[in-house]
Amino acid sequence: MNKKRPKGSSHSTRPVRAGAPKWVRFTDEEIGVLVEELAKRGYGPSMIGLILRDQYGVPLVRRVANKKLTQILKEKGLAPEIPEDLFNLIRRAVRVRKHMFNYPRDRAAKRGLEEIESKIRRLSTYYKRTGRLSLDWTYDPAKAELLVTGAS
Repeated sequence: MNKKRPKGSSHSTRPVRAGAPKWVRFTDEEIGVLVEELAKRGYGPSMIGLILRDQYGVPLVRRVANKKLTQILKEKGLAPEIPEDLFNLIRRAVRVRKHMFNYPRDRAAKRGLEEIESKIRRLSTYYKRTGRLSLDWTYDPAKAELLVTGAS
């Protein structure tokens, strides 16, 4: 075990670069069209980034288009109303609630659900403070189940 390095991620960093790599053959308009097309197919922002990286050879949308992928989606009117990381936490909470309904004595799942819902509350207060969520948005488990089943 390496005790010299702090715990956590691998501490890798992306190379410092001023603009788009020379080998990327797409312009910012073409990237915008690709992002719009993939969003209309139903892909989320992170999946769009992966597809652009793996299939089209675009390492970072921000370097090529000078905008973040979510900014491009917002301009086109295709951005999700709930940020993707918050939505994934809500989806996990719904799955654990369904499990708790079938297995009510599962204490580990109950603790896990409390932790997930705590993360949801913390993240939602951050998004309210930064303006990405409306100030009257609240997490409600009943509404969350409808939200997740309607989106999937």
